[in-house]
Amino acid sequence: MEFHQPVMLEECMAWLAVRPGGTYADLTLGLGGHSAEILRRCAPGGRVAGVDKDPRAAEIASERLKEFGGRFSLIRADFREAADRLRLSGFGELDGFLMDLGVSTMQLKTAERGFSFSQDAPLDMRMDTSSGETAAELLAELSEDELTKIMYEYGEERWARAIARKMVLVRSAGGINTTRQLAELVAGTIPRRAWPPKVHPATRTFQALRIAVNDELGALTEALGAMLGMLKPGGRAVVMSYHSLEDRIVKETFKDWAKGCRCPKSLPVCVCGGVARLKVLTGRPVTAQESEVEANPSARSAKLRAAERI
Repeated sequence: MEFHQPVMLEECMAWLAVRPGGTYADLTLGLGGHSAEILRRCAPGGRVAGVDKDPRAAEIASERLKEFGGRFSLIRADFREAADRLRLSGFGELDGFLMDLGVSTMQLKTAERGFSFSQDAPLDMRMDTSSGETAAELLAELSEDELTKIMYEYGEERWARAIARKMVLVRSAGGINTTRQLAELVAGTIPRRAWPPKVHPATRTFQALRIAVNDELGALTEALGAMLGMLKPGGRAVVMSYHSLEDRIVKETFKDWAKGCRCPKSLPVCVCGGVARLKVLTGRPVTAQESEVEANPSARSAKLRAAERI
């Protein structure tokens, strides 16, 4: 089977500082591209735990990584459960963990998953198709105000109110059940002069619904804090995000863990005893080189941040 090149592979390995014999967690296993490289670099005795809640991705990655034998462990779970599941699987303190957020190329190309409007398919969008509400179910239940908030906050869509109003109007006449229906609804609502260049006008709406369906921002907040607590001194956290809200969560979480004293500035001496637990390694997010973006357009919006446990 042929696999696409993982985004910013060399940059991830460099900031993760993979070493022979180290123990690492890949919290967004996907097709296993990043995990495979970590396993090569932490040989001969290093271990990697790969976490993913997508059953198809987990199946493909397991087959791909079976050459590494017992050095690779698969954990089928949402990454908000990762810290607890890692401990139950015998993983203690880690030398590093990686998170590559967002939707994978495989998920986008699998029409029936409903992540993309390139082919008509049921409007699903769940990362784990065995649980939770689909995008179609959310569109059938939420109020105009709730839909507006999702598209404006998660998709930064200027036309959120108009799209939400149209959704509520259309669903009363039979529902919005397929990717084509949704894409056409959005395209027909946003004035042609306001369509974004080079991308489909429904792109932001699809992104916002996917984030809402999978509670991606809530999961990221929970998982990141728990995983930072699993790092041993000198252990590295590397997170790649593709959305400004995700990047903000990563930036603020790293910043919070890097704080020492939390006393008001008006106090002459520290009385809280706060100690910094993290050192931020990337003052600004690292982005993909132009050559990679040309070869892999999905890398264009990627922002990498790294930190080290003190």
